[in-house]
Amino acid sequence: MAPPYVFLAHRAVLALTGPDTIAMLERLVTHGTSTWPPGDTRYGALLTPQGKVIADYLALRTDDGVLIDVAADALADLKKRLTLFRLRANVTITVRDDLFVIAGTAPAEQGPRPISGAAHVLVDPRFPGGRLRGLATEAEWQAWYGVHAAEWSLPLPDYHTDRIRHGVAEWGADFGAADVFPADINMDQLGGVDLKKGCFVGQEVVSRMHRRGKIRRRTLTVEGDQLEVGAALEAGSALGEITSVEGRMGLARVRIDRLAKADRSALTVGGHAVSVSAPAWLTAEIDASIADA
Repeated sequence: MAPPYVFLAHRAVLALTGPDTIAMLERLVTHGTSTWPPGDTRYGALLTPQGKVIADYLALRTDDGVLIDVAADALADLKKRLTLFRLRANVTITVRDDLFVIAGTAPAEQGPRPISGAAHVLVDPRFPGGRLRGLATEAEWQAWYGVHAAEWSLPLPDYHTDRIRHGVAEWGADFGAADVFPADINMDQLGGVDLKKGCFVGQEVVSRMHRRGKIRRRTLTVEGDQLEVGAALEAGSALGEITSVEGRMGLARVRIDRLAKADRSALTVGGHAVSVSAPAWLTAEIDASIADA
């Protein structure tokens, strides 16, 4: 029986090893590292000094460093920038092109558990209940299953449907380098930003946006017919834009101050009626937006 995972050809793995790895990341990235035990997965990003996302990623703490699961098209830039920030730190940064990424689409109710054929296991914290992800080598996978992961993989649309349903934006589909602030893609709501940690690159801008309540854009799930990437979400006027689509669901980056004033029963995309998800945190922000108006 084929294992229930999706082969993610568009993801790649970067390894950081050496005694200064955790200390270096603590001063650079959005998530906390000071109390990060081996085997735990963190969601985070490296930002520009202006507070925009260069690349977001999932990072697994290992016994000798960190493995970073990142968009393949963002890998080279992330490696280059981390290398520039390394200075005199005793950290080795290596592309692990021997590893590929697989992802589950069901809640990881038992937490981290071994995946046959995978050398490392992550639990993606962005989803309710988490999602298992594996980092595997071709040799180990072949030893278990006799075929490459791409040959038995669940359909890639299964993965995108799951992330879109839960409001999880992805680099390369919903945004690119330096396109968005962390709040634009809900990183703060998905555990990817630690506002209580020490300084990190871009922290001043991100913290000021939160302190002053200046968050204006969020990524929300839209459901309806004939959704298209790039189409406008409207309710009399434009509220946002569709960034990715799978079937009848899509993600849209939305101006929540405009959504707060809109008639949600009149939301359309391309002239077709749609609905927009409204998690509890969004309701609170819309209320704050109205009060601030």
